Amino acid sequence: MGKIFQIHKEGKTPLTRIFIALLLINLVTFIFLPDTIFTAIVFGLSLLLFAMTLNFYRKPERTYKGDLHGLVNAPTDGRIVAIEKVIEKEFLHDERIKISIFMSLFNAHSNWVPVTGKIVHFSHIDGNFHAAYLPKSSNENEHTNIVIETPEHGVILTKQIAGAMARRIITYVQEGEVIHIGSPLGFIKLGSRMDIFLPPDSDILVDMGEEVRANVTFLARLTKQNQ
Repeated sequence: MGKIFQIHKEGKTPLTRIFIALLLINLVTFIFLPDTIFTAIVFGLSLLLFAMTLNFYRKPERTYKGDLHGLVNAPTDGRIVAIEKVIEKEFLHDERIKISIFMSLFNAHSNWVPVTGKIVHFSHIDGNFHAAYLPKSSNENEHTNIVIETPEHGVILTKQIAGAMARRIITYVQEGEVIHIGSPLGFIKLGSRMDIFLPPDSDILVDMGEEVRANVTFLARLTKQNQ
């Protein structure tokens, strides 16, 4: 059995700092304003803020067995905000189905590998900080580009995209690395999104507005490519 609740390694330092700050604030109010509504409100808000931060830095204990070739994993917890056909002009140069997952402040922000394969391109692009649910954030916001070549099901592109409040994208994989579905990919701090660009003949398994869970929900089934 895995642990029910784990804190992501990216959250240990910020959580410690937030805990100390909230502890000091509440000590001051308890000492100088005891038995007041203000002190009770500060204490309640502190508990709420710390609980939300804990959830944000939560690391879900979910894993797949095997490489599950042909299936596309939801690379993060969140809500499907786009399923559309687009022309991907930068890396794939053809028609693709783009699936976008928006992470709110209430979602765990751990990112996971969507398919088994080899990373043939990786880049990190500085950019703006538009709201992550806006379509233009996919290209204009700070983001990563991770192109993965699968053994038998073609090439996909996935992006980690910073949102209006996000100020740091962390990626653990690198170009040339062989990766496996459901393994750690990275982390995005504060509200953000991930985009997946799939072959146009993919069998999409999710719907608009659906809440998905990383390493639980499959986004699509890929068609085997002719070798």
